[in-house]
Amino acid sequence: MIEMWSYGFMQKALIAGVLISIICSMVSFFVLVNRLSFIGVGISHAAFGGVAIGVYLGINPTFSAILFSVLTAWMIGLVSRRGMLHEDTTIGIFYAAAMALGIVIIGLSHGYNVDLFGYLFGNILAVTRQDLWVVVILGCLVLGLITFFFKELLYISFDEESAQVNGIPVTFLYYLLLTLMAVTIVISMKVVGIILVSALLVIPAAAAYEVSVRFRTVLLMAVVIGLFSTLGGLLLSFHLNTASGATIVLLAAGIFLSFFFFRFLRERFFKSSSGTHCAAEKVAD
Repeated sequence: MIEMWSYGFMQKALIAGVLISIICSMVSFFVLVNRLSFIGVGISHAAFGGVAIGVYLGINPTFSAILFSVLTAWMIGLVSRRGMLHEDTTIGIFYAAAMALGIVIIGLSHGYNVDLFGYLFGNILAVTRQDLWVVVILGCLVLGLITFFFKELLYISFDEESAQVNGIPVTFLYYLLLTLMAVTIVISMKVVGIILVSALLVIPAAAAYEVSVRFRTVLLMAVVIGLFSTLGGLLLSFHLNTASGATIVLLAAGIFLSFFFFRFLRERFFKSSSGTHCAAEKVAD
């Protein structure tokens, strides 16, 4: 166990995994309460178009993906709020168009780039020092903005109309949340990949919600679940020689299902016990 952490790539993977799990778990709380899960799927798929543009132009795909994903997130938000189409229809249009654009651009480039598979499916063990600095800088920025605007984001999440009446900049905070989602998705690509990154924006908070409905408990549990899933998935992938990103997501999904069935059985047991108790009281009367 100790020997595996002596490798440089495992140390970078550990740091990246801890940071990404905390960031995704914090953002997943607001994704859950604002019902933005499908937007997360749309942005994550749109990131592929940004990566393809970066590869084609010979620039850092992470930065091109951030710019493209943020613009796509803003467009989804703009059309969803100002347009006549339903939100899920808008997301379906944009993420399909972004994926198609990425495929066309890759086809125009001189052959396929091997790194594209890393962005699509993730490989936390291949995180470089440069990737780590990007995660640290942008991750701290995301966490800093969430902390600074936490009360306002929480306010608009539960009562947007009241927040607007009280002078809270609802529109600004909505687009800020979309921007934070886009940045989080892009910096998480190397860990779990574009295809699976949206899962980390949903599962930690969803699993925590099976334990409690108090927002402080949900937020804390989401972070714990995210950390356990990432670190546990990293250990399992190292020993089982499996894809790291997929192992992390499967472990997180397993935690969610465990919590779900535990709550289901607990509620069923207490309801049955309560019903038996009431029936016994009636017989006694």
